[in-house]
Amino acid sequence: MSQKERLHTLLTLSRGFAEQLFQRFQTPQEWTTQVFPGANHPLWVAGHLGFADNFALGLLAPDRVEAPQGYRELFGMGSQPQSDPAAYPPVDQVLEFMRSRRQVLLDVLQETDEAALENPLPEGAPEMLSTVGDVFAFIAWHEGLHVGQVTVADRRLGHKPLVG
Repeated sequence: MSQKERLHTLLTLSRGFAEQLFQRFQTPQEWTTQVFPGANHPLWVAGHLGFADNFALGLLAPDRVEAPQGYRELFGMGSQPQSDPAAYPPVDQVLEFMRSRRQVLLDVLQETDEAALENPLPEGAPEMLSTVGDVFAFIAWHEGLHVGQVTVADRRLGHKPLVG
């Protein structure tokens, strides 16, 4: 399996699990379930995952970055989840943003030559990321981190584990 194929698999597996988990949340109150005050809730995570894909696109294909007005404040790095569902756009809009950003990121991966995955990132990129391939791998890891947080909210609502 090539590095490109492996990265595609990581990105689609992590998103597939997230999508299955997000299907379990039905009401606005469930979408903003926090296991403790200030905790990341499912709706914030969904928007943040879209925003993270935009971050990656900013490093790899800046001309393909886009987000609705106000999303940076709601979902960007350093934003604080709010427990009030009214503070957020409708769930369907947030999910569409999350899905569209992932599709664009997958398109960029598809368009990237295998050898280019080893290219260094431009000046100003986060120090923890060295190559183009690192960006895709980081996004899959980052998604797993936040989806793990969502599983705790899911369990708090009384759902059985999705896996196991």
